[in-house]
Amino acid sequence: MNRRLALQRLSALSAVPLLPWSGLVFGSTASTLNALPRTALVIGNSRYKDAPLKNPANDAGAIGDHLKKLGFNVISQLDGGKAAMENAIRSYGELLAKSKGVGLFYFAGHGLQVSWRNFLVPVDANLGSADDIPRQTVDLAALLGGIGKAGNPMNIVILDACRDNPFGGDLKSGKGLSQMDAPIGTLLAYATAPGNVASDGSGANGLYTENLLREIRTPEAKIEDVFKRVRLAVRRASQGQQIPWESTSLEDDFYFLPPANLKKLSEEELARQFAEESAVWEKAGQANQIAAVEDYLKRYPSGHFSELAQVRLDRMLAKKGEKKVSVVNTAANPFSKGTGVIDLNYRIGDRYVFRSVDLLTKVEGKKLVNVVSEVTDDRVIYNKGALETDLLGNMLKRPDGATFGPSQFFVSEYHVGKKWSTRYSAKYASGHSDTIEIEFKVTGRETVTVPAGTFECFVVEGRGWVLSLGMLLEYKYWVAPDKTNRFVAIESWWRRYNRIQRSERQELESYTRAG
Repeated sequence: MNRRLALQRLSALSAVPLLPWSGLVFGSTASTLNALPRTALVIGNSRYKDAPLKNPANDAGAIGDHLKKLGFNVISQLDGGKAAMENAIRSYGELLAKSKGVGLFYFAGHGLQVSWRNFLVPVDANLGSADDIPRQTVDLAALLGGIGKAGNPMNIVILDACRDNPFGGDLKSGKGLSQMDAPIGTLLAYATAPGNVASDGSGANGLYTENLLREIRTPEAKIEDVFKRVRLAVRRASQGQQIPWESTSLEDDFYFLPPANLKKLSEEELARQFAEESAVWEKAGQANQIAAVEDYLKRYPSGHFSELAQVRLDRMLAKKGEKKVSVVNTAANPFSKGTGVIDLNYRIGDRYVFRSVDLLTKVEGKKLVNVVSEVTDDRVIYNKGALETDLLGNMLKRPDGATFGPSQFFVSEYHVGKKWSTRYSAKYASGHSDTIEIEFKVTGRETVTVPAGTFECFVVEGRGWVLSLGMLLEYKYWVAPDKTNRFVAIESWWRRYNRIQRSERQELESYTRAG
């Protein structure tokens, strides 16, 4: 099949309705968000009577100035009491309701969590006990709910408020802020991972805001890439003691400084960009140096190898002595579905048995028994070399002789709303080769029962294509990182010419950890 015909068929397939369980829409086109009015409320509280802070007022002033240059109508408030903060928030919501544009709320100052609820602290708060907190502070959940009533299409909420409780008394508050899942159409950004504390900084600005100020000025950077670059810079500057965190439910692309001409790239342009990215990633692998991996992540924060790069960076920095902070979360938190991190520590003798069944005919296939026979720095070898994956479980070699380029079908960390993409090569024993591209999203959590047991799982849905064949691929898989480092179940559908060519469900029948 020639390239033009393949692309025509691929275009036709992309219009075919998805299978019943799939509600994903991928491939954002030129976003109308970037032409909408922009409104921001910026609050910086420094002058606390009992626990003053050096930088929040400076941070808010600098953020406000930068946002004005980026086309935002900015409402600024420095060192506000509770009444002033609530009035400003109310006015901000009214402006959003009128403009129906993009909203940005920024707060720098003290923040607290009590019973998984997050509170922003005004400068006139006098907190002696936990009962004082709801009365004298601003409840973040209520703030988000109020903003949501404005009916505007997108909100950005940035909280540089993850400092430890300095007020003393019987507050019974946890460290930093508690994890929250972003409401629909919202990006929620914390200065550090939930359950941890952020630095107020030693210069004119806090560590987080200092880096945010630099990155929002980057031309043509998607908003997710802005915050990923901030995360990398803050992590390195703090030696892993402060790692910014985001939760997002955005579907369209937003740019602080959008390209002059937003357009959907052709397959030829995408292929050229992928070749350039692949060369940078291959160079980083050959160099085997922290700086080379960082260079890749700075250039491609949401790249086709970015999840793999994060894992490599984690392992390299850990060897250098970094004590990386992690998200503190629990099933008791009613405001979040949590975060799951895959255990990358495999042992020789670990055994995983999967059963497979055709989803249409219900005919059961051959059981797949995978026993770890060797573990290297970057891969897991099963059944004496018949099967190989990377440490995340991404296929590198199958028993039938097929081999695969680096991919990120599976990733190291899961939380609801997370999105990523992968593009990789596949070469088969017949000599035929393909390029496969898939986009994924964590869509929720479900309780799943398979022969190996009952698991509380993150649900991941994906949609992609075999580019040379014009074949549509659809996936749904379930992972339980707190229980097993392999998937619990996965459903796969291959469609061509609007007909299902193949369907399969694999599920975990048993697993045994060695030792």
